[in-house]
Amino acid sequence: MSERTDKQWRAELTARDAVAISDLRRFLVRGIARGLGDRAGRDLAEDFAQEAMLKILDNLDSLRADGGLLAWCLAIGMRTAFSELRRSRWKDVSLDALAAPVREQITPTAGPERAGVDETKQRLMSTLRSLIDEELTPRQREAILAELQGIPQVVLAERLGVNRNALYKLSHDGRMKLKSGLQRAGFKENEVRSLLDDAS
Repeated sequence: MSERTDKQWRAELTARDAVAISDLRRFLVRGIARGLGDRAGRDLAEDFAQEAMLKILDNLDSLRADGGLLAWCLAIGMRTAFSELRRSRWKDVSLDALAAPVREQITPTAGPERAGVDETKQRLMSTLRSLIDEELTPRQREAILAELQGIPQVVLAERLGVNRNALYKLSHDGRMKLKSGLQRAGFKENEVRSLLDDAS
């Protein structure tokens, strides 16, 4: 790969120079493969580099003049790789399947309750389950349960067919309803946090 200044890179990539594009693609493949280590083979690194190249070429105008072009390109390449790996991890998992373990955790257990904290925890979990089922909209319920299970927001937004801002609002509104409902039921914020930390 020939040595180029940021200005030369930008000019050649803007002109869609085939040699510059090929050089940058090779740089990205090496950088992504090195960055991912054992998590991805060379074939995946090439796929991620190809996807990153499209983003880079479409967004050259957004590069600040004081930033290093190759560092900026590699950052886009790594973000692309991690996003694609997250998507592939959750690709075949339904939102209902994700919600099931969370629902089990917040369903009060049968049998005799222990005194003190466990009794309060049982009441909290029962209240939380009721609030999720009765006060949240179906979309808020899906978003909250999937987030509790750890599904990344980028994947969840794609699954729900909304953008990241809409997902943030959906989740935020759902959390505010849960918080308000728990407060109405007599739980204090620090008590809820403490009980949930003990439960995890």
